[in-house]
Amino acid sequence: MSGHCYNDSMIANQMYDCVVIGGGPAGSTAAALVAEAGFSTLLVERGCFPRYHIGESLMPETYWTLARLGVLEQMKHSAYPKKYSVQFVSHTGRESQPFYFTDCDDHESAQTWQVLRSQFDQMLFENSAAKGADCRDNTRVLDVRFEGDRATGVRIQDADGQTRDIGGRVIIDASGQQSLVANKLGIRLENPDLRKAAIWGYYRGARRDEGIDEGATIILRTQSKKAWFWYIPLPENIVSVGVVADKDYLLKGRGTPAEVFAEELADCPPVMERVAAAELVEAVRVAREFSYMAEKPSGDGWVLVGDAHGFLDPIYSSGVFLALKSAEMAADCVIEGLRSGDTSARQLGRWAPEIAEGMKWIRKLIYAFYTEDFSFGQFIKQYPHHKNNLTDLLVGKVFRPGAGDIFNDMDPWLERLQNGEQVSSK
Repeated sequence: MSGHCYNDSMIANQMYDCVVIGGGPAGSTAAALVAEAGFSTLLVERGCFPRYHIGESLMPETYWTLARLGVLEQMKHSAYPKKYSVQFVSHTGRESQPFYFTDCDDHESAQTWQVLRSQFDQMLFENSAAKGADCRDNTRVLDVRFEGDRATGVRIQDADGQTRDIGGRVIIDASGQQSLVANKLGIRLENPDLRKAAIWGYYRGARRDEGIDEGATIILRTQSKKAWFWYIPLPENIVSVGVVADKDYLLKGRGTPAEVFAEELADCPPVMERVAAAELVEAVRVAREFSYMAEKPSGDGWVLVGDAHGFLDPIYSSGVFLALKSAEMAADCVIEGLRSGDTSARQLGRWAPEIAEGMKWIRKLIYAFYTEDFSFGQFIKQYPHHKNNLTDLLVGKVFRPGAGDIFNDMDPWLERLQNGEQVSSK
């Protein structure tokens, strides 16, 4: 897909049934579904496609939303590496057995992809236009307008600097970590237990495993156990390599991001070995303060989806999955509300308890990973009957009955670890 800005002509209307802020996976999903249902929809994105974004590894359960959007065939014919598993490497370099998604489900949905977000996001943005949304990138939302407690529209600025007010019966905020509405209303809450930061870069020619494992996501702890690396194969012989740790540890008083990245690489020999013959193709990047959640998902005339609603942590690659799923669920509530004339906070947020339940299980799995001396391999060795449950969580099957059963045994295990007790396998 070549670069193109989609704001060549004047926005058609002064008033839309739905205005969606942000053209990432959440915004494009919501806009596509609302427009497909027959409602006038404006989708605005401040960047110009294709634009860079981190978050390249998909969970398999994204399959179902991608199928509903009608983009599966494009995914199947793409050059994106296929992802069949996740593997964990301990601080000692010990490799777990890969968690193959097909072990629990032989449906084609058990395989997913490692994507270039610039291309993936543009595909979804263009799909929204094909479904009937008025899609404009290079268009900035300066403010969300309210009358009392009700959102009534947005003030936008186009590429030429011209500003105008656009009305909307419903405003869907999918503005990512910018989270325009949550910040405007002061309802964004950071998670003090997950104040993480990341430094990452891209290597050409880094080592990949063979066969079905070539596109696997690998999670590797450093020897100090203070940080972990992601290792994500991408198209064109590129691998995304990033380190995540507590923000203060990673970014305060240790030199430049490139110097810190090099230090952490040296503390993780399995990653060093994989990139030893590779070339870092651009300067490293930095992100801060990962985990946060909005106090409430919706209000009269507005709803938050994707990262605007909340973000957990990059460890299990849940970001795009939760963006797609929350947007799909919220769009159904918006469609129902527009049809009935009920665009209240209650109607627009009816999906939120279900997504919160699923996010709870992912959050608990995140806390488990960050518990010192915790090992998935060791836990599964002692509780082998939970292997499929764990794989289901890694796949994204967090909304089914029994999704959290694993924590009946994992929570006491973690408590014993935190108390310094021995938890060796039986």
